[in-house]
Amino acid sequence: MVFNIWSEEIQKFAFSIAAFIVAIVLATREFIQCFIGFVYILSSRPFRIGDWVQVGNHYGEVHSTDWAKLTLLEVNIDDYQYTGKTLYLPNSQLITSVIKNLNFLKRYAMHHFTIVRDDSVNPFEFIDQLYNKANLYCNDFKEVAIRYNQLIENRLEVHIAGPEPHIQIATSELGDTQIFFTIFCPTERALEIEQKLTADFMTLWFKQKTASPISLS
Repeated sequence: MVFNIWSEEIQKFAFSIAAFIVAIVLATREFIQCFIGFVYILSSRPFRIGDWVQVGNHYGEVHSTDWAKLTLLEVNIDDYQYTGKTLYLPNSQLITSVIKNLNFLKRYAMHHFTIVRDDSVNPFEFIDQLYNKANLYCNDFKEVAIRYNQLIENRLEVHIAGPEPHIQIATSELGDTQIFFTIFCPTERALEIEQKLTADFMTLWFKQKTASPISLS
């Protein structure tokens, strides 16, 4: 009889407790996900302090990590330089975002760059000279590059291009000439070698254009 009298009140009280628990879970969901992300880092160990990583669209060097966040020193992946900015990523993003360990880029990079010119000059006329220049700029670290290239291939169990320089010539949809360079080199020297090869290409291109006979319409 007592239970029948209080059953409705007990039911209301149970609903209130359930609603309160749901509210607590919703309010602390981000913290719970951050803690789960921290457990995920500890268990899978996708990176270590000092590694270069990519999380979503963010690149940086791992500075520290705790139960709530991952701290990165931002790196511009185009020129491999620190931007001076510090990124604080909640650990919840580590569960939903792809994590890429880019630590091998910290020492050596597969550097790509492209030069686009018009079709007035045939670059095949001086591509051998460009190869000679590229090999010359990479000669002083060639042996180290070979060993590091093999180390990366063994660790990742994949084949990567290099360490010899590679130059490819193609045309764009507009008919312009495109020259694609691929250089496996120390990260801190990537832009230096790019500038040297760009200067060499421009010199050879203008020299070839000047030497080409001018067609008369």
